Amino acid sequence: MDDVHMILALAAFVFLALHLGVAGTRLRESIVGVIGENAYLGLFSVASLAGIVWLSMSYNAASATSYVEIWGQLFSLHILVSVIMFFAFMLAVPGILTPSPTSVGGEAQLDKDEPATDMTRITRHPFLWGTFLWAFSHVLVNGDLASLLLFGTFALLTALGTRSIDAKRKRALGDKWDAFAAKTSNIPFAAIASGRNHLSLGEIGWWRLAVGFIAYLAVFGAHGWLFGVMPDIVR
Repeated sequence: MDDVHMILALAAFVFLALHLGVAGTRLRESIVGVIGENAYLGLFSVASLAGIVWLSMSYNAASATSYVEIWGQLFSLHILVSVIMFFAFMLAVPGILTPSPTSVGGEAQLDKDEPATDMTRITRHPFLWGTFLWAFSHVLVNGDLASLLLFGTFALLTALGTRSIDAKRKRALGDKWDAFAAKTSNIPFAAIASGRNHLSLGEIGWWRLAVGFIAYLAVFGAHGWLFGVMPDIVR
């Protein structure tokens, strides 16, 4: 592994350690106990932004300097990736637009008579699962080391992050969380498939679904301008 990929690997490790080794553990609670919730959230936001910037710059440097092929560009999968990305947007965008007990400051949702509604009927973590599908699909189609390090980092973070958030919320919210978790699922549609909940698109809000679809079309159309590569679904 050359120097630029080593730096990218280091940036990925630090980013994962920040989120999985601090935010998702009892260490977070200890830090909050010393400096307070607001100060912690401020410092964590700055550190997360710095981590993303470092990851992005390291990825660009590695991609521009050397191409280390692992399985190569799988152009035949671009149609599949485009479909996966549609579902990624339809989870992530409505998810981030919907109040949830799993989001920062969303604990008040558990005080409602029926907290397991809207997007949480599908999954407790719609935004993270949407991000996972985005990252996984990009790992799948881009078979070089730099892409594996970048997108693999986000795939691993979101996959493990859902479990970390569940554990953190259970410690903080106790019985309220248990009642909510009993009617929902981490894995998308698992609670619906098991009969513990049901799908309600109208409850999610058609405007949220429309925003997700428009965002998908916009990013798809502007992908070349934004990232320098167009999604090539015709080969």
